[in-house]
Amino acid sequence: MTLFSADAATPGVPYWWEHGASLPELSNRLPQQTDLLIVGAGYTGLSAAITAHDAGANVVVVDAEIPGQGASTRNGGMFGAHPRLGYSALTKTLGESVATGIFNEARAAFEHTASLIKQENIDCHFEQCGRIQMAWTQAHFATQRKQVAELLATTNMHVELVEPDELNAEINTARYFGAIRFPDHASLHPRQFHDGLMHAVLNRGIQVVQQCVIESVQQQATGFVARDSNGHSLQAEKVIMATNGYTRGRFGWFQRRVFPLPSFLVATEPLSHNLIDYLAPGRRMMVETRARHSYFRVSPDGNRFVFGGRASMRPIAPEVAAKRLFDTMIEVWPELADVKLTHSWLGNTGYAFTHMPQIGTHNGLYFSMGYSGSGVAMAPYLGAKVAWLALGDERGHSAYQAANLTTRSIHPIARPLFLHGASLWFDNVVDRRDSREARRDRHRRK
Repeated sequence: MTLFSADAATPGVPYWWEHGASLPELSNRLPQQTDLLIVGAGYTGLSAAITAHDAGANVVVVDAEIPGQGASTRNGGMFGAHPRLGYSALTKTLGESVATGIFNEARAAFEHTASLIKQENIDCHFEQCGRIQMAWTQAHFATQRKQVAELLATTNMHVELVEPDELNAEINTARYFGAIRFPDHASLHPRQFHDGLMHAVLNRGIQVVQQCVIESVQQQATGFVARDSNGHSLQAEKVIMATNGYTRGRFGWFQRRVFPLPSFLVATEPLSHNLIDYLAPGRRMMVETRARHSYFRVSPDGNRFVFGGRASMRPIAPEVAAKRLFDTMIEVWPELADVKLTHSWLGNTGYAFTHMPQIGTHNGLYFSMGYSGSGVAMAPYLGAKVAWLALGDERGHSAYQAANLTTRSIHPIARPLFLHGASLWFDNVVDRRDSREARRDRHRRK
């Protein structure tokens, strides 16, 4: 069977890039000085730039590549700010007060980024369609039931439990055992969202420097000196690191705490609306509880599915990843077995051992990173927060300051070599256990 359609895009090129705007010509040379240097021109860095500029700062944004070619235009476009960890797990790690603050801040993050889209008039197919997290096993659903009860009792989050007999209104498959519905969550087109943020930054006269690798930042009496890989330097009073899963240069402290974990995606060829309506009647963002972390959605134009997940913990060829994701997709929807793919690509998730982003300072450098797969709504919000923090504005206060990015003994250097072993463990132990438990539960259900 041929996996890709005859008119498929070049492997590795995201589906979203077909609908993007062209950038104006940008400099690749550092200016001499600025009030605030922001390293990274993704959602975090651009939002921080807008916030700092509007507060009166002179800002320069520098990106190692062409702005937006990282995860900001490669993600699934799922827009929600709830933490990846459950409330109980977060309470054990950070305490009840911080856990409650982080969960309550989800609404503020959502509203901030949604308001930014409206304020800057960004046309990015933003739609408050909701998200559903589906239980892969009976045990997963039992955990979800407890999570919903905890969240309703302790936070301001709007969540709903979906009983097994209600699932057909959301998704037509026999694979799941219940779900949590987040009705306030939304979707967008990630490339068009980034295009809109870039437009807002450039319209403010903020200088954006592209294809310029900041190799080091050294603190001096009057601020910082940033040096790029070509030996050029820039003096800045303050610096924000907004590189997440794409940190380069001599920034080992950050690289040991936030590591690049690839997430792979495919897009199907255009499908009939009747088929899409049949398979995904709820038209929500859809995610699973199994460790494979599958996530999928209907494309903004309503014509195809975009399906993502953990095809590997290490970069692999897009053709290999596409086959693994396709096999997972038809596990969920056997009706798609004869469908062709048009795109296969990956983006680096900036993953933290704490499963949680943090804003704060290290050796005088401000930072916001570690979104761990939940950055579409959180990154612009925490980008604004860290900008206010750097400027000494009280609006910079956030519960995420206490998220405590830490490293592990398995990751002593900048390169995440431990992912080789982790990939083997998940492929051969965790995934097989998930599959075995799901088969057992489906057999009992019959």
